[in-house]
Amino acid sequence: MLTFLQHRLGAHLPWLYADSTIWTAVGFAGTALFGSRFVIQWLHSERKGTLVVPPLFWHPSFWGRLVSLTYAMHLDKLPIILGQALLPLLHGRNRWLLRTRREPRTE
Repeated sequence: MLTFLQHRLGAHLPWLYADSTIWTAVGFAGTALFGSRFVIQWLHSERKGTLVVPPLFWHPSFWGRLVSLTYAMHLDKLPIILGQALLPLLHGRNRWLLRTRREPRTE
């Protein structure tokens, strides 16, 4: 049975819908990568003695969500795809803002 994306993308990306243990590993990798951001945030907060969100927090957020979105496309279930679809854009925007922000000058 073809589902949401497979009938549109299956002919162009057959590897996306191939059933394998590699896809299970991809799903775990996305979850682990995204979850690692909390460890990063926790370690930085402990070091500072207060709650902080370091710039590094946004990198595993972006890449973890992108991998999770790819896995969601493999599963081809619309609720999961929609739940993941906008998040890489939001995390990417935060990374862009970090890259382009101007630090106050100290003289």
